Amino acid sequence: MRSLLASTAIVSSFFVSAPAAWAGATPAEKENAALRAEIQALKARLEAIEARIGTTESRIGTTEASASAANNVALQAQQLAQAAQKTADAAKNAKPAVAIGWKGSPQFTQDDKAFKVKGRIQTDANYVSAPGALQDRGLGFSSEMRRIRLGGEGSLGAGFGYKLEVELSDNAVDLVDTYASYKNGAWLVQLGNQNPAWSLDELTGDTSGSVMERAAFTDAFNFERRLGLQVQYAKGPLLVQGGVFTDSIGDLANSADGVKGGDENNSYSFDGRLVYAPKWGNTQFHFGASAHWRRLGRLDESATQYRQRPYVHGSNTRLIGTPGLKVDTELNYGVEVAALSGPFWGVGEYHVMRANRVTGPTLNFSGGYAEVGAFLTSGDTRGYKGGIFVNNAPAHPMGGGGMGSIQVALRYDYLDLDDRDITGGKQNGYIAALVWSPIQYLRFNVNYALMSYDNAVALPSGKRSYDANVVGTRFELDF
Repeated sequence: MRSLLASTAIVSSFFVSAPAAWAGATPAEKENAALRAEIQALKARLEAIEARIGTTESRIGTTEASASAANNVALQAQQLAQAAQKTADAAKNAKPAVAIGWKGSPQFTQDDKAFKVKGRIQTDANYVSAPGALQDRGLGFSSEMRRIRLGGEGSLGAGFGYKLEVELSDNAVDLVDTYASYKNGAWLVQLGNQNPAWSLDELTGDTSGSVMERAAFTDAFNFERRLGLQVQYAKGPLLVQGGVFTDSIGDLANSADGVKGGDENNSYSFDGRLVYAPKWGNTQFHFGASAHWRRLGRLDESATQYRQRPYVHGSNTRLIGTPGLKVDTELNYGVEVAALSGPFWGVGEYHVMRANRVTGPTLNFSGGYAEVGAFLTSGDTRGYKGGIFVNNAPAHPMGGGGMGSIQVALRYDYLDLDDRDITGGKQNGYIAALVWSPIQYLRFNVNYALMSYDNAVALPSGKRSYDANVVGTRFELDF
């Protein structure tokens, strides 16, 4: 439009500015003049078009520069997004750092995986005073490394775990808790060498007990770790345990070949335990029962004995015990009851062993205990978890402004190995115990026991009822 107006203005200017000359011009001159005017107009239009082209090119150049800048910004944003995604992927795939904690020994954790070193040291010094007429060198003073245990436990992730412990006891190395496990919610499965679902006193750890040694019936009835599979269900106050077992790994070893074990050992057992542990107010209750049936198989060709030491392990003398019996099957069952409230606790159990002999009537032996105890130090309580007693850390340990925890307990321990034609003896034990724990994982024990026997090993005079006084001490470190 602007070029057309410019051309019109040039032509109009020509005709207005030279009217006189135009009037006297020849036809040829008029034609030439018209052509020149038209050429000027075309020239003006061409310049206008060139100007427009220049403006357009300038705009195009600006637009291209803007587009290029925008493309650069977009490219940088894309690169930043890619870098951010790589960083996020790396963070997602990166393994969390290993955390190191301390529970008496280093504990390593990473996500749902963990490993902890475990160990135990127990040193005993004891004295058994019995009638001198026995002339048994297993009585009197004794000292021993009761247990030296080392191992570890951990979790592998996805609910799988393991435990492996080796123990030196009686100058022999044995595998104790050695199993693989799987946990899913309330369910727990353990496969390997472990304790079947025995009694409360047997399942409570020996460094968590209130007295130095477990109840007499647990040894007399041959409670021990065995190789097998055990399943546990625990939810709220309910605990159910059950399993199938063969024998101890020592009795299954090739070195035990023969009627007493090895590859000829075809014994097996079914074991179960039920616990209901409600908490009413500040009091924790425990009600339990267990049952165990065992077929001895080829082992019925060897002798089975039910017997017990004079309380402490340092003496290998048995003042009461049955002769060797040919036993085909065993049925053992018992009940448990306990209560914990503040610094106080009470607990009791009663168990029966029915030994079905190959020949002769079935024998019924029994044992049990009753105990009360209390902490003398402020703020300390006895722990309870998973259907057994556990240790709590001292409320005021040494190094933290206190002297640690002090607990005392009184226990009555009963065992009857007399039935029908078998006179194995009876025990009534009265035990007083003191435990001082200056810091967590470390304990010192002093026990006194009055063991009153009937139908025990006879004195030279023939007397079979007498007492034994026992003093036991123990230092123990457990981590």
